[in-house]
Amino acid sequence: MEPDAFAERLEAVAAVAREHAGAVDAEARFPSETVAALRAQGLLGLISASAVGGGGASFRPAFEVVERLGRECGSSAMVLCMHYCAVAVLEAHGTEAVRASVAAGKTLVTLAFSESGSRSHFWAPLSSARAERDSVVLDAEKSWVTSASNADGYVWSSRPLAAQGESTLWLVPRTAAGLSRPARFDGLGLRGNDSLPVRAQGVRVRPEDRLGPDGGGFALMMGVVLPWFSVLNAACSLGLMESMTARTTAHVASTRFAHLDSSLAQLPTVRAYLARMRITTDMTRALLHDTLEALAGQRADVSLRVLEAKAAAGEGANQVGDLAMRVCGGAAFRRDVAVERPFRDARAATVMAPTTDALYDFIGKALTGLSLF
Repeated sequence: MEPDAFAERLEAVAAVAREHAGAVDAEARFPSETVAALRAQGLLGLISASAVGGGGASFRPAFEVVERLGRECGSSAMVLCMHYCAVAVLEAHGTEAVRASVAAGKTLVTLAFSESGSRSHFWAPLSSARAERDSVVLDAEKSWVTSASNADGYVWSSRPLAAQGESTLWLVPRTAAGLSRPARFDGLGLRGNDSLPVRAQGVRVRPEDRLGPDGGGFALMMGVVLPWFSVLNAACSLGLMESMTARTTAHVASTRFAHLDSSLAQLPTVRAYLARMRITTDMTRALLHDTLEALAGQRADVSLRVLEAKAAAGEGANQVGDLAMRVCGGAAFRRDVAVERPFRDARAATVMAPTTDALYDFIGKALTGLSLF
């Protein structure tokens, strides 16, 4: 896709996300209009291979799309983040028919890794898989699945069928008999991302629905999913940071003390807070762009950069959000000022697995030469 055409399509989707973001948040409803716009503009198939009709793009264009959506609607950005992560697995091991459907924008997919029993240790599923005649039977208690009621398919983790290893991955249709979603998401932030527990009771899939080798799920999680998730989750955080910085700056510039005939921008303390927001946002962007360069060139430090990306962006978004609320004061609690929504959305990054604290531990292990697991 030519750069000008890509930018034009992206802005068309961003306009739709902006129009519906308030309602998506207030009503805790899935951003179907934005997903429809992504489909219409060919961006759901952005990272699918050109051989199956996709955009053939890698990390940087996907990063740009998620970051741009994050400025308008955190829920839309997270839905797309999870879709691209699942697509990366399907591109590695999915059937040609499934990949072509995704490339054409007909199929929305997501990850189903996190479980109640292993909590944020997403790489260690407790769910089971067993062979029964010509089927594989899955049983699980998945704790959080983004787009749970709206995705067409889940990239699903289970214990291995027969092999050694931590896990095996499967493609599970959302409509499979035995799947249930026993709750409705009504959370603090990312309220439209349709993130729900999903229960599997005797769900049957075909042996050919396996993604990669039996027992090979851990390698796929670490080698394929983690880089995509870390970078795109960070892109979402960066978009939220840009949103909060821009909206806080606009509020400060337009709000006045009538009795003093001066604006908030004339207060040195307020200007210092704005400077901190801008610096934190720009530092985060610089690190994330360097991470993209490391991935593109497969630099020696690529693993470290991937671990740093999500941790830094999640922490940065929380810092910028705290400053936005502080600078805007009581007005920050009003929806029309529009900083409280990205402030709430930004909180999710630090607790989404791998959590920021887990990433700090991984980074410390990497720096000291210890094994991560």
